This record gives sequence, C-alpha cells and structure tokens, in this order.
Amino acid sequence: MCGISGIIGKHWTKEALDNMLKIQHHRGPDAQGQYISADQMVGLNHNRLSIIDLSEGGRQPLHDASGRYTMVFNGEVYNYLEIRRQLESSFTFKTQTDSEVVLYSYIKWGAACLDKFIGMFSILIWDDVEKTIFAARDRLGVKPFHYYFSNQQFYFASEIKAIHAAGIPKIANAAAWSAYLSVGRYDHDENTFWEGIKKLMPGHFLTLKDGQLNIKQWYDLSSHSGLDYDQRSYKEVVEEYFALLQESIHLRFRSDVPVGINISGGLDSSALLSLVDKEKGRDAINAFTFVTDDPNYDELPWVQEMINSTHHPLIPCLLRPEQVPDMAESLQFHEDEPFGGMPTIAYARVFEEARARGVIVLLDGQGMDEQWAGYDYYRNSLTNINTPAIQGTSDSPVRPECLTPEFAALTESWKAPEKYPDKLRNLQFRDAFYTKIPRALRFNDRVSMRSSTELREPFLDHRLFEIAFRQRDEFKINHGQGKWFMRELLKQYLPGKIVEAPKRPLQTPQREWLRNELKDWTYSKIEQMIANYDGQWLDGKQILKQWNNFLEGKSDNSFYVWQWISLGMQQ
Repeated sequence: MCGISGIIGKHWTKEALDNMLKIQHHRGPDAQGQYISADQMVGLNHNRLSIIDLSEGGRQPLHDASGRYTMVFNGEVYNYLEIRRQLESSFTFKTQTDSEVVLYSYIKWGAACLDKFIGMFSILIWDDVEKTIFAARDRLGVKPFHYYFSNQQFYFASEIKAIHAAGIPKIANAAAWSAYLSVGRYDHDENTFWEGIKKLMPGHFLTLKDGQLNIKQWYDLSSHSGLDYDQRSYKEVVEEYFALLQESIHLRFRSDVPVGINISGGLDSSALLSLVDKEKGRDAINAFTFVTDDPNYDELPWVQEMINSTHHPLIPCLLRPEQVPDMAESLQFHEDEPFGGMPTIAYARVFEEARARGVIVLLDGQGMDEQWAGYDYYRNSLTNINTPAIQGTSDSPVRPECLTPEFAALTESWKAPEKYPDKLRNLQFRDAFYTKIPRALRFNDRVSMRSSTELREPFLDHRLFEIAFRQRDEFKINHGQGKWFMRELLKQYLPGKIVEAPKRPLQTPQREWLRNELKDWTYSKIEQMIANYDGQWLDGKQILKQWNNFLEGKSDNSFYVWQWISLGMQQ
C-alpha cells in the first residue's frame, strides 16, 4: 500500500516531481523512491508503506533485470504467491514482494495479466524501449488513479493534491459542484471536482505512446456474471460462495505487519468478525469500533454482542464534537473533494487509534449490501415478489433552491448503464460501480492512508460479486427481508438477534451536533461559502433562510448543511 505519482512529457521540472512526492508522504512514510529516465521524459515517484517483505528489496520504483521496465504500484495482489509459482521458471525473483510478481506478470502476459490478479491496485509501468506507459486500476476501483493530460504532458497521482502540487492550477469544476449541490451526485464518472483532473475508472487501463492517450475497459461485471440467472439450488450456491468468502478472508491476512478489524454492530461486520475468528483460531485480533457517546446512534451494544462470543479485544474509538473542526479540515485536505460528513470523520478515528497501537492493516465489511440487495429501496424494484414497498421521506437531502439558476443549469443529466434485463440487478450494478461503493471507497482510502494504514475489504472480492449477480431475486429479498442469502448462511455463526436485525444505516449525531455544539463552527463555514460564491453559484439569502429552518428543527436532514460546510472548507 503506497502512493504513486509522476510526470511524462517535456518541459517539467524536478521540483514539480519532488513536490508530488512530498505531499503524499502520509501514503508511504517508510520509504521514498524516484526514477527519472535518461532522456528526462519520465519521472516516477513512490511513497512506500511496508506491508509485505519489509526489506529494502521492496522499495520502488521497481525495475526488471534488463532495465527496460520500471513500475510504481499501489495496493495488494493477494494471490501473488500462486502467480509467482507460474512465473518462477521464466524469471529470477530477488524479493518476496507482490510488486515484483506484478511487474513480471506484465512482462510475460501484457495487459492480460490483470485478469489473473485478485486484489486492489493501481499500477503504472514505463517501457523504455517502446516508450510506452501502461497504467491500470483494479476491478472495483479500490485504489485510486488520478491524471491530467494536456499539451502532451501527462501527470498522474494517487491523490489530486499531488497533481496540483506539480503546478497544475486548482480550478473548481463548476459542473461537478453543481451536480453535487443540486442532486447530491458525485464519484459517478471520470470527472473530479477540479478542472482537467480525471480518474481512471474501475476496471480500466490506459496506454500513452507518442502523445496518444488511449483508455480501454478490461473488466466488466456483467460479462463475467452473465445475464441469465443461476438455476442451482441454494445449497450448491452456498457451498461455492462460502468457500470463496473464506478464501477471500484468508488471502487478506497475507501480511508482514499486524492485522486488525473494523466492526460496527451490523450484519456485515459481524459476519466478518465471525469468519475472522474461524480463520485465525485463538490468535487475538484487535477489533476497533467508533463511538460518539450518544446511545441513540452508537452501535456498541450490538458490537459487544459479537465480541462476547469471541476472544478478540475491543477498542472503542471515541469522537467528540470538539474534535470535529480540526479533523474536518484535516480530512478535507486528504480527501481533496467533498466527503461523507461525520461518519467519515468518526471512521478516521478508527485508523488513528489503530496506527497508534501498531496495527497497520485493518479489514472492513464494505460491499455486502450491494451484493445481496441490503438497502431498503431495492424492495421497490421487485414486481414478481410480494414485498412491502418502502415509503420515501419528504425531506430532501439537497436544497437546489439555494443555487442560482445559471449554476443549477450546469448539472448534466446522467444515468448509470443498464447491463442486466432486470431492475434489481441494474440498481445493484449502479450502486457497486457508480454511486455507493465508489464514494465509500474514495472516502475510505483517504482516511486510512491519512493515518498511514492499509484498508482491506474481503467482501469486495470480484468473484463474490460475480456469484451474487447470478442469483435470482428471491435469494436476495425474501419475505421483505434484504440479504436473505447471507442471513441464511450466517445463522450457524451469529447470534439470532444480529442475523434477523433490519438494515441500520451507519449513523452519528451529525444533525444534533451541527445544531448545537458545532453551530458556530458550521455557521462560520456557511459565511465563508456565501462570501466566496454568493450571486455566482449561490443565493445567500435563501441559504440563510434554510439554515434558520434547520436550526428551528424544520428539517431532520443535515446532508445539505454538510454540503455547505464542504464548499466553505475549500481553499
């Protein structure tokens, strides 16, 4: 797990390259490496967080024996040992790293090597003979890859701030901010909140040769899951899925540094804890959970229910309201773009505490809701199953009436691709690749790397998604209950009250804190936002009216208030 960055083209300076390396230090404090090609056309940086093979041999940029290929790699390929055995007759390995396996896989198989990898990664490889750049991102986009391409110059980095540090002007992408503020849409396409800076989409690779940039999709879930339903019995599907789930967890314990687990009181993290317990036997694994000392929101009783059935030590990570202003500013710096409010700040406390205790890798339960239709609104998509509809709330999460008409008009229409013949799977596909998971992965990558820790998410193994997307609706939603398949599977491992508990969104007292303890801080950010954008993007009078309505309790939604805070924090 690391930070990568670099510049390809003419007329760049070493100072710009050095600035990119320095500003991503938090992503890899264990070592820094830099490569500049002999013709000064390519500069590559690497910030190393040592996880596998802690020796000096794990430093990057990594070169092959001939010196033709140079690679910078961020992430983990968990099945590297199995792939290495396929390569040992062709190459002489000098380290025990997965990075060396990735490089030699590309040399042997080209872009087809990506199909062999199980893991999370962003990769860039320079071929000094063909003068070609090859870069790729993992199937679900767990690891980031941002780039800027103009006038034959290509800048790339794990984080947007590194591209700005190289001298690319920081100019707001008005259309992206308009979509965010008017309809709450973000992280859904290749565009970012900053003009000219794009992200390589999940499951895509790019090549750059002779100034020509080409992007191609190398992984599509629908082509691997197929469009037809799996006709096997529940028992047959369980056997395949559960074996892969156990393997996924087993692979993610490949580490030369301590591994812990982040848990809430929900079904997914409880399942993960139970399966980790099964995997590790009597080896104690530190479990971390965030708390806010508000019994209306904290999931500590649910967490304790699971901890009581295991021997793993539980470490509560407290977030207090007075910590929020400084942490919010810090997270805004690390995220570069608007993030998910108080829950993301509380989540950051988990990684701070883990790092302080020497736990460098944490497992997390992200992804099960999208696999097995855990969200309530999925029920409304079903027409062939008798299930109660979910009624919406009338309190909109956004306030487009606070925007100027000209600014609101910049919001472009957008609809996720529909790859499947049924509505439910198309909703799941949208959430997995364009809305919920992309947002969560961006938030989670930045808050974990802020504390120089690695986050691994076993449920995001692509093979699990492929199985789940083959299954019939009744395996997902049954008798009005989402994630039916997983609930049935886990009955033998979890307490009944956890298995049967309804889906609970992960919450914090954001609404209460913004109205009370953090009211003055919130208002200061709103004032800053109005000072910067009144009459251009925003209607300041309307914003103050909506702010007063919020303070008076006329709105129970605080998402739009957090949007204003996000805009007010921008520098």
